[in-house]
Amino acid sequence: MTELQTSLIAIGGVIVVGVVSYNKWQEWRAKKSVEKAFSPLEEDVLMGARPLGERHEPVLSPMHDDAATESDHRSFTHDVSGTHHAFIESAAKPFPLDTFIDCIIPISLEFPLRGEKITNAFHQLRLVGNKHVEVIGETDTGEWEKVAVGGAYRNLQVGVQLANRHGPLSELEYSELVTGLDQLSDELDATPELPDMPEIMTLAKRLFQLIHEFDVQLSINVRTKGEAWMLSTLRPALQRQGLELRPDGRFIMADGDGGILYSVLMNANPADDTSSLMTLLLPVAIVAPERDAFRSMSAFAKSLATRLSGVVVDDAGEPLSDSSLAAIEQQIRSFYGAMEQTGISPGSVRAQRLFA
Repeated sequence: MTELQTSLIAIGGVIVVGVVSYNKWQEWRAKKSVEKAFSPLEEDVLMGARPLGERHEPVLSPMHDDAATESDHRSFTHDVSGTHHAFIESAAKPFPLDTFIDCIIPISLEFPLRGEKITNAFHQLRLVGNKHVEVIGETDTGEWEKVAVGGAYRNLQVGVQLANRHGPLSELEYSELVTGLDQLSDELDATPELPDMPEIMTLAKRLFQLIHEFDVQLSINVRTKGEAWMLSTLRPALQRQGLELRPDGRFIMADGDGGILYSVLMNANPADDTSSLMTLLLPVAIVAPERDAFRSMSAFAKSLATRLSGVVVDDAGEPLSDSSLAAIEQQIRSFYGAMEQTGISPGSVRAQRLFA
């Protein structure tokens, strides 16, 4: 080996060592910056982001004219054998069936039946397509409840949701339900009162149009101004701030009652070690207005940006000022007002079923 070759090998070794050292140093800097940002010595403003300021009543700025809205609302509140009152949405006792969003089929029983016999009979009819089927029964006191083992019921009602985020109830799905009920009739000595398919298909399409119109997820982002954040340090730091890590990789801010205020995405692949962008997502329709979720999410985003040397931006990468965030909040109030006028209260059981 010549002296020149030896020198080149030595120089190459020095370069390799230098590159490895530089990369390690960069990782160390990124890790330290995240650790410093979430140091417990700093005021924990993230945890205080939920209850923010004075409540403001929604400004009603409907997306439809009043006549059209009332007509659409009436088209969904179809009465079923005089039992409509039993299924009006109630915060105190929500029922599994809702005349606004379910196709409800009354079933007359020849004799009272035990809950276990009914549940066994409906075991194979829990889904039609991607729509869930629910069965409720009338007790000997005239109360309606979800059929349960140990109960006794003198009449039944079967409901299938008219539409969900995947689409309206189809003719094929409705036919599958009707066929299943027909097969169960002999087994249970039961007589179903089947509504007309064309009417149900019309209602299903109208409800899906409402879902499509109000199925909104609002996002804001936090982008680094410089170096990417180390995920191995960022993830546990976010958990210490009250976020919960879900199996799908999302972080969520819980509302304290089993629901979600908003979620946080890392915008990174499973094999990635770093991320330069976090996205905060608010599922507008399923969060009640009194939660002030957008204001909470905005405060969280701004606090993250301050701690992590980042900037709050929209999906186009443009910075979001306080005035821009206030304008978005006003639009959300108008959105909530329009949604209320359709008969769907944001954050309600009805909204959860439609938009979950």
